[in-house]
Amino acid sequence: MHLTDRIHTFVELGNYLQKPQNSPVLRAIAEKAYAANTWFTPDNSLKALHAIATEFLNEEKLSAWIKGYNVTSESIKNVGVVMAGNIPAVGFHDLLCVLMSGHRLLVKLSTPDFVLIQFFIQKIIEINPKFAEFIHISERLNQADAYIATGSSNSARYFEYYFSKKPHIIRRNRSSVAVLSNRETSADLQALGRDMLDYFGLGCRNVSTLFVPEHYDFVPLLRELEPLAPFFTGQHKYNNNYDYNKSIYLINGVPHFDNGFLMVTENEGLVSPISTVYYQTYAELEALEQKLSGLAERIQCVTSKDGFFPGSVPLGQTQRPGLNDYADGVDTMTFLTTL
Repeated sequence: MHLTDRIHTFVELGNYLQKPQNSPVLRAIAEKAYAANTWFTPDNSLKALHAIATEFLNEEKLSAWIKGYNVTSESIKNVGVVMAGNIPAVGFHDLLCVLMSGHRLLVKLSTPDFVLIQFFIQKIIEINPKFAEFIHISERLNQADAYIATGSSNSARYFEYYFSKKPHIIRRNRSSVAVLSNRETSADLQALGRDMLDYFGLGCRNVSTLFVPEHYDFVPLLRELEPLAPFFTGQHKYNNNYDYNKSIYLINGVPHFDNGFLMVTENEGLVSPISTVYYQTYAELEALEQKLSGLAERIQCVTSKDGFFPGSVPLGQTQRPGLNDYADGVDTMTFLTTL
């Protein structure tokens, strides 16, 4: 299949996702995903579909992205992909990369995200039936020539053992952080709220730790987010986590800030529990830069006001990755085009 055919297929998929007349179908798919996994609220699934359409499947962006790679169809490989399922359609980028690179996709779907990815696969084949030969859903990936696997740090050890003899990308637990400066406006704090709370904070690109100046006042942030309380307290899984973590902090006398659905507590860790965000203080930005550099292998992305901190993205953008924002900083397309 020629590269132009592949580009056209995905552009058509993006157009389909954005046509108003298809909204009832997409809403039905989102409801089905919610029935299978109540973490995936319909609105969150629709948000993810919209982001994929606008950031990944825009013709101009897609064409500019693919021009950066030497994509040929001379050596077609079977690429096994073990998908994550922590947030809606999180595995789509890997699917896109494998198919755009011209390889065959052997995919093990994540149970929590089965509905949305299966929908994408069906729609891709409907738009371009030639892709039926290039996409295979399977529980076993023994026939793969290379692997891309995403999971926890524990499962990564399993992946390393079984996939070690073939080319592979193995992804582990990561989290994202924000660097605050006391100069954030109300709009900035709302944007930070999206970074922390989109998809209930379940993504590796969600901010789970705040690095703040000494004596930072968390009251403005928590007050800014208070209007979101009904949504989060109305999601029983999230609210159960909030109640549990709050009880632990109260029983153990752990100092924390609380606005009724989100807690902030000082902790040296980077991966905070659901409904909680950690914070650490800093005195000098130079020292903080050095510290985060040393933690690079555990951090997915860094955000700050207008991206003032070196290597960071602006507040509100962590869960809006572009085509070149590869998980764990490993260029998936370079890996695939050099197999």
